[in-house]
Amino acid sequence: MERLKGAIAVAFLRLLALLPWRVASGLGAFFGWVMYRLPGRSRDVARKNLQHCFPELDAKALDALLKRSLSDIGRTLTESAYAWIRPPHESIRLVREVEGLEVLQQALASGKGVVGITSHLGNWEALNHFYCDQCKPIIFYRPPKLKAVDDLLQQQRVQMGNRVAPSTKEGILCVIKEVRRGGAVGIPADPEPSLSSGVFVPFCGTRALTSKFVPGMLKGGKAVGVFLHAVRLPDRSGYKVIIEAAPEAMYSEDTDIGVAAMSAMIEKYVRAYPSQYMWTMKRFKKRPEGEARWY
Repeated sequence: MERLKGAIAVAFLRLLALLPWRVASGLGAFFGWVMYRLPGRSRDVARKNLQHCFPELDAKALDALLKRSLSDIGRTLTESAYAWIRPPHESIRLVREVEGLEVLQQALASGKGVVGITSHLGNWEALNHFYCDQCKPIIFYRPPKLKAVDDLLQQQRVQMGNRVAPSTKEGILCVIKEVRRGGAVGIPADPEPSLSSGVFVPFCGTRALTSKFVPGMLKGGKAVGVFLHAVRLPDRSGYKVIIEAAPEAMYSEDTDIGVAAMSAMIEKYVRAYPSQYMWTMKRFKKRPEGEARWY
């Protein structure tokens, strides 16, 4: 059954990738509208997350943000299929604006390892191609449940001559070794870690269990941290890549300070582009002791 599900999923992604990018993006918005209109886990999770992270919004404003968010999440799905299947230069061509490229160039020229930090905001698959066009990093990722989809992504995410490392013990060691030898890596910093691998820090009006992995590599200035995001442009013509240096606090010897600084950076981008964050992700599944579960 798993093999059949995987085959169907891959076939669906390949069909989406046959569409022109604007058509695929528009179809994704329609999928998002369906998610908004019909009861389902994704809509419920997104609504719960938004209620906690934007308590200042009244019911009408919250519902409007939920609708926009699901539309953008649908776009991310179909646009990602385009990025996975089509040649990388087609996704790179959709990057219409770049802000802060000199920050990445300076980091790469520093002689230290470079940790590219991103989150589930905008289109991180298009960002992957852009980043890999600038250097040849190891991209750290959490494998999907379906093996056929994982196999596809492992093939498609290395088209630029880079490598990938799954979120396993071996993958973590691979990333650490690459940074120590002065190479570059790319890491999504917002997936919820295990309790032993993270600390609870402020994030969008609540507390979120956040990974210690990235601040641990930067601690004491052993490597250079750079934030990268590819956000969707308002006219839907493509993406704007925004690059920013990690704040000084992320290099702190105090783990809690470093993690909190990283979380604050991600929050800044989420608040700037709230509908483009993947609110359907169970980002807040684990809660501080004594606090009720959300999901």
